[in-house]
Amino acid sequence: MSSQDNEPAPSLYAAREPVFPRRVTGWFRNLKWIIMALTLGVYYLTPWIRWDRGPNLPDQAVLIDLANRRFFFFWIEIWPHEFYFIAGLLIMAGLGLFLFTSALGRVWCGYACPQTVWTDLFILVERWVEGDRNARLRLHKQKKWDLRKARLRITKWIAWALIGLATGGAWVFYFADAPTLMVDLLTGQAHPIAYTTMLVLTATTFFFGGIAREQICIYACPWPRIQAAMMDEDTLVVGYREWRGEPRKHSEAVKAGEPQGDCIDCMACVNVCPVGIDIRDGQQLECITCALCIDACDDMMDKIGKPRGLIDYMASTDEENERAGKPIKPVWQHILRPRTIMYTVLWALVGLGLVFALFIRPDIEMSVAPVRNPTFVTLSDGSVRNTYDVRLLNKHGEDRPFRLTVSGDPTLRVQLEGTAYESVNVPADSNYLQRVYVIAPSASTAANAERTPFRIWVEDTSNGERAHKDTIFNGKDN
Repeated sequence: MSSQDNEPAPSLYAAREPVFPRRVTGWFRNLKWIIMALTLGVYYLTPWIRWDRGPNLPDQAVLIDLANRRFFFFWIEIWPHEFYFIAGLLIMAGLGLFLFTSALGRVWCGYACPQTVWTDLFILVERWVEGDRNARLRLHKQKKWDLRKARLRITKWIAWALIGLATGGAWVFYFADAPTLMVDLLTGQAHPIAYTTMLVLTATTFFFGGIAREQICIYACPWPRIQAAMMDEDTLVVGYREWRGEPRKHSEAVKAGEPQGDCIDCMACVNVCPVGIDIRDGQQLECITCALCIDACDDMMDKIGKPRGLIDYMASTDEENERAGKPIKPVWQHILRPRTIMYTVLWALVGLGLVFALFIRPDIEMSVAPVRNPTFVTLSDGSVRNTYDVRLLNKHGEDRPFRLTVSGDPTLRVQLEGTAYESVNVPADSNYLQRVYVIAPSASTAANAERTPFRIWVEDTSNGERAHKDTIFNGKDN
């Protein structure tokens, strides 16, 4: 038996090495700060925007009112049966993601994804508390927990927990009146679901943004595996001009006498990468196209007196043309190509369709449900009565009188349960269920036919607006 047979089998899994990105300055880093401020500001402040809708509606500009099954967005009110608006917005979001990915790679992941935004915020707090990359590395490698390490870690964790708490708190404010819920939360009178939701979101934000970080982007998120279908050789992504940078300083080729490329192997691009990859190894699934490596490399090129752009946004076709000394395409030709134009047209069509549907939707609606048990009743005078549950929807901000009539058979007449009139007062901005009786005289065609189609009308008598539904009158079938 050889000595190799006694050696343990190699492990298929390696322990995670935490990534500690170095601070960097530059155009793309500033852009990320701006987007972070905007997205976090919108998320945290939106529930507190007030919007006057009248005495019968909530005054919160953006509110998901689960109790009344409605969604308010400034002047727009979405009812449960209008969920196609939400579906349309989700389709637009998906097409927008396809568009940006086909044009600029994982630009969404690098700049606006919630995981990226909160991870950036957590890293910023970590840098404030523990110092820049080298200081954090030393603290991580310090095995012994002394008073200083405990103080720094506890301070950081408390700050992360507060950010997570604010994140969960902002989320629940979208589902109830924010000022009222804030008072209830502070006084212990809020619903247990609110506290549970805040606790769960605090824990997940703490874990995703502070502990897991790039692991979510690499292993948990499905988008890196899907993005390849949206990209082609003309997609602009962060890349390394190998033809210009190689061979690197200290490489075997340089030692053998070959002229050195522009890359001095300073590792600045690696040290600033939030997912810990080396962009010089080519395109990788882990790359989120945040472009921080461009800022780091440009800064180093300035210091050594070399041209910027060793790492830059480029398409694979550009890299091939540059290597061959040919001119490259202008940026607009990469952006405006059949794939991106198709996504833009589809995105615009869906958006225009939603706007059109929003402007033509009626302010009154109705639904009719025949009562099937029994399908009809023969009254003492021989007439036949059918019963219907009519749900009336008044989207106006005040009570409206609705009158119900029928058409299709002149012998049919309407009788409303609970009133001697053909009209009913429907409360403002609400659904109203009204039981309606439709009666046919004994000698009429409808009373003696098995099924007679007719139409139920509802009219807002204050402005003449009308809606209707077709249904069936069930007779005796003599």
